[in-house]
Amino acid sequence: MRILLVEDDHLLARTMLDMLREGQNTVDWLDDGQQALNALAEEHFDLAILDLTLPRVDGLDIVRRTRQKGNQTPMIILTARADLDEKLQGLDAGADDYLTKPFAMAELKARIRAVTRRGRAESSSTGLTVGRLTLNQETGHLTIDGTSIALPRSEFQILHYLMQHPDQVATRRRLEEQLYGWEPGAESNALEVHIHHLRRRIGKTAIRTLRGVGYLLDSEAAGQGAPPE
Repeated sequence: MRILLVEDDHLLARTMLDMLREGQNTVDWLDDGQQALNALAEEHFDLAILDLTLPRVDGLDIVRRTRQKGNQTPMIILTARADLDEKLQGLDAGADDYLTKPFAMAELKARIRAVTRRGRAESSSTGLTVGRLTLNQETGHLTIDGTSIALPRSEFQILHYLMQHPDQVATRRRLEEQLYGWEPGAESNALEVHIHHLRRRIGKTAIRTLRGVGYLLDSEAAGQGAPPE
């Protein structure tokens, strides 16, 4: 899962980054509201966690303006403002949850699980499913033909994005953003290596290459593909 964290308290942000980067998450951090607004408009995130008091554009305005553009990225507001009216404003603006500071990291993790479960409820009650592939977004396990496989983080990030957008072209840039966020990437052929490994697991025809453009998860092939090697 790719998360955008927007927090101008650097000490708190670094603590949260350490926690959020555990497991299958790619996390990008900003401390400026305008930059966060731009990032949400230009890139794909599975979740945004926003402080309310931010330089240039506050968190409430980020939520409101992002929703006005039709962007339904799940959002959790973090703030020291505990008044009921403040909470209602945040939720009415389009936030999915509202957590007041100070908070326990365990509670934030639970809120993240709840918000992301709601976001994928229309896809499946147990996980993300395309054809004979079912991906558990909490454990990172892929179930295929009755066999459960623990995917490495890189393969999970790629397959997760492709299964969220079956039969749609995913550009190379978009997949690399899912893998590395804004951190420096790995070697130039790393994406091809991960795709190769995924094809061995799910069948060679399930992921199509569109030369010079990117990759596509073929939902029909994902349902009928040959057994993985």
